[in-house]
Amino acid sequence: MAKQQERGRSRSMQERIADLRARRDMVELGGGKERIAKQHQAGKLAARERIAALVDKASFQEIGVFARHRATYFGMSGKELPADGVVTGCATIEGRLVHLASQDFTVAGGAAGEVHCSKIVDMMNMSLKTGSPFVFINDSGGARVQEGIDSLDGYARVFHRNVMLSGTVPQIAVICGPCAGGAAYSPALTDFVIQTRAARMFITGPQVIRQVTGEEVSAEELGGPVSQMNNAGVVDLIAENDEEALQLCRRLLAFLPSNNLEDPPRAPFNSRLKTDSDLNEIVPVDPKIAYDVRSVIVRIVDSQDFLQIQPGFAPNLVIGFGRLQGRPVGIVANQPNALAGVLDINASDKAARFVRFCNAFNIPLLTFVDVPGFLPGVEQERGGIIRHGAKLLFAYSAATVPKITVVLRKAYGGAYIAMCSKGLGADRVFSWPTAEIAVMGAEGAAEIVFRHEIDAAEDQGIRRKELVEEYRDTFANPYVAAGRRLVDDVIEPAETRRYVAHALESLHAKRELRPAKKHGLIPL
Repeated sequence: MAKQQERGRSRSMQERIADLRARRDMVELGGGKERIAKQHQAGKLAARERIAALVDKASFQEIGVFARHRATYFGMSGKELPADGVVTGCATIEGRLVHLASQDFTVAGGAAGEVHCSKIVDMMNMSLKTGSPFVFINDSGGARVQEGIDSLDGYARVFHRNVMLSGTVPQIAVICGPCAGGAAYSPALTDFVIQTRAARMFITGPQVIRQVTGEEVSAEELGGPVSQMNNAGVVDLIAENDEEALQLCRRLLAFLPSNNLEDPPRAPFNSRLKTDSDLNEIVPVDPKIAYDVRSVIVRIVDSQDFLQIQPGFAPNLVIGFGRLQGRPVGIVANQPNALAGVLDINASDKAARFVRFCNAFNIPLLTFVDVPGFLPGVEQERGGIIRHGAKLLFAYSAATVPKITVVLRKAYGGAYIAMCSKGLGADRVFSWPTAEIAVMGAEGAAEIVFRHEIDAAEDQGIRRKELVEEYRDTFANPYVAAGRRLVDDVIEPAETRRYVAHALESLHAKRELRPAKKHGLIPL
């Protein structure tokens, strides 16, 4: 009799396990094989496939597998939505913990309802508790209309947690499909946005714009990745497809600490610091001749590995991540190839935001200066260049991480100050012999300083040229600034990597306090 009861209990457990497996299989299929096939036909991965491509093999632990919505209106009663349209959980990337959410477009178009948003918020809360990055893979048609205000409140809770995570753990949004309406504000509140070529992101779509304003625009022109990077400055990295987007996410995370209490992960490195004689020839001596500043950056960072952020937005300024002796650094550089490297509204915003991110996550700042000034013009003045330029001044001044500045060539006027000058708190300022640190360029200054002499000269052209050279020899060089201790050393370009690496090593333990306050008031 006891054996029969034991066999009965055994069969009962087997049946329960079989039921569990069937339920799990059904949930993991999402919207079903046909809809997954449709995703593949569109060149997209399914929600769980994206997670598998992002994280370390077999490291993903799903949380909230059997979550179900509570909606009853408009045909929702009893409607099955596997995992409520979003896959959430934790995993490791290169052995480091992350929490993530991946919207499932095969389930009700990935529409976000109350429980859907609650699952996302739960992962964000776990990111805070564990000090781990949060990755949100977006592929959703927007709010779940059938749930009404509950859906909107769900979005509001996600936005609130985005702000709570800000500056505490890194947040990365990966846009792999539609991201429309209010849903687009969550990526905008994260630290970095990666968008695929096929994805679209906008607040109001082409149809609504046509109805309201009469303007004709395609979905790609409005919300494609090129538009959202080059014009709007929302997107940080563009990927050809889902696979590349997820690899970019992995690469980006490799430069970042897990939270604001940790230092960035140091990679293996070669302790030998070689000189690079090519740097002695790479920057033209003539300040009017353009060059690509990235050719300087890649020769200074480890293994020529430089991850440029927002290459299409404000191309007159380059930002991105590299490493020196294995230590991650945030790099800000004027780009003489675009608008002569001038600072304008967009460049100021781009740099200021990047500087503040690096400061929040203990990433040292390396600034390369070759700037003729702020961009003049009625459009810039009316657009608020004073306010936007002040953001950059504020960001550098507020930053307490190690700040190293290398003046390559031009450094004129207020733009010289804004690019992390000694007065803004730079810990080390090195200058190449080609540097011209002055209030303005020699030509403009000579016209002001020597105006009467030029007017009185018999041959004004020759006299102007002589006086321009006199001014350049006197002031437009790094030695006057070095004499005032605004430049710590004038170095041979070939030695730049060695000088910067040694400075970074000596500043690693830097601690700098700020006055107690709730927060500063950056000129937004």
